[in-house]
Amino acid sequence: MATDPEQPSVSSIEKVGKSSGEIGGAEEPLLNGGTSSENYSVLAAILPFLFPALGGLLYGYDIGATSCATISIESATTSGISWYNLNSVEIGLITSGSLYGALIGSVLAFNIADFLGRRRELILAALLYLVGALVTALAPDLVIMVIGRFIFGIGIGLAMHAAPMYIAETAPSKIRGRLISLKEFFIVLGMVAGYGIGSLLVDTVAGWRYMYGASTPLAVIMGIGMWWLPPSPRWILLSAIQGKGNLQELKETAVCCLCRLRGEAIGDSAPAQVEEILSELTFVGEEKEASLGEMFRGKCLKALTIGAGLVLFQQITGQPSVLYYAASIFQSAGFSAASDATRVSILLGLLKLIMTGTAVLVVDRLGRRPLLLGGVSGMVIVLSIFFSSPPTQIMSISLFLSLHEVNTCLLAKTGRSSLYSFWGHYLFLDDVPFVAVVALLLYVGCYQLSFGPIGWLMISEVFPLRLRGRGLSIAVLVNFGANAIVTFAFSPLKAWLGAGILFYAFGVIAVLSLVFIFFIVPETKGLTLEEIEAKCL
Repeated sequence: MATDPEQPSVSSIEKVGKSSGEIGGAEEPLLNGGTSSENYSVLAAILPFLFPALGGLLYGYDIGATSCATISIESATTSGISWYNLNSVEIGLITSGSLYGALIGSVLAFNIADFLGRRRELILAALLYLVGALVTALAPDLVIMVIGRFIFGIGIGLAMHAAPMYIAETAPSKIRGRLISLKEFFIVLGMVAGYGIGSLLVDTVAGWRYMYGASTPLAVIMGIGMWWLPPSPRWILLSAIQGKGNLQELKETAVCCLCRLRGEAIGDSAPAQVEEILSELTFVGEEKEASLGEMFRGKCLKALTIGAGLVLFQQITGQPSVLYYAASIFQSAGFSAASDATRVSILLGLLKLIMTGTAVLVVDRLGRRPLLLGGVSGMVIVLSIFFSSPPTQIMSISLFLSLHEVNTCLLAKTGRSSLYSFWGHYLFLDDVPFVAVVALLLYVGCYQLSFGPIGWLMISEVFPLRLRGRGLSIAVLVNFGANAIVTFAFSPLKAWLGAGILFYAFGVIAVLSLVFIFFIVPETKGLTLEEIEAKCL
């Protein structure tokens, strides 16, 4: 009888434990790198990364496209709608609607991800991406548009939970870390695509509809690709060892899936690799399912503190605001034409792409902590100099020039002793929008060397194996919750407090994140997942 490999038959359950005859007498796994050789085809290994990574690319595209769509939809001449006169709260709902959906997706992932399996969770995410994009693009009014953004966001939540786990569980160990980090690269690549397409369509009538609709082909490709890919062999074996199916049948299914994932290069070693994975799962006690209570005590509580803390600070230091409102910020800085502002936004995306690639290349050599501490320190400096209130900016600049010399120069040139055209403006000097652009690029570059890739990398490293699925769900929930709050609140708070005070607050939070990283976040460079659990938790 044929069975769905991602829904093990419960009619033929064969309980498996450490004393099981199938795996009885398994020797203690070599936790210090003494695993069997993994032969794999590079081409075969790329596809199991590529299709899940499209989920990240679509998330990034949504960020870039929304930055431009908010300009298009508010235009009286090119919005193509009668309800273009939106207030700051309504704009906040459009920009953060997908993030609130991602919150729901994260909650759903906590409860159903282990049941569905990583592959089917990604197929569901692709379907939600498709439906959400179509509803948003065809929305006749604001309410339907927000609903579409919400549906798209549920897909984001599921994809950002399942993609790193599927990649980690199917990639060869020699390139697993690099592939997980490259998922962040795909997110940034999506942002660049969103900024680019948005800049081309921002002056088109109803251009925002085309911006959102342009993501539908990728959603279809992602869904077809994940349908074609096999389930995660490790998930299948985890189901087997937890007594959720017939052990022998699931082992054979895992062997077939592993052969598809590795290509012809794997030869006859697939059964041995499956036995090794099964032995390791048995040795670390994977036969017992994780309970909710275990998430908040012992090692998992410490892992939650590290992982959730990192992704929380990743968001509340202001990065979502810069990304979603980049085009609007550039307009305030002096690029008044919508097309000019959106094209400058492309520079933002390209810099993120370059800095993410740099971080991916050096993270295993320099380590996680040095990049986090260095990058966040740079964010603090940029925020304090360029974006905060005038008194703070003057204090920061005096690190490099004496305040007397600065004021003397300004008095001689302008007759004023202030460096600023008005309180809270983005400009560093009067009528110099170029400086605002440089400030944004420096801020984003520092973020992308630190919080951007390393936050996602560490949450996939620090959780104990049996609790990793639920631990990642909580971390992703914190990530999108903080992202949604910051994104929604930015526009109203900017109108209420002024940009200067708001970015000053981001700078203070960045200082707090430095303290957290220094005292709480461990260095995991060069450690296996088992060594991280033993030495860092």
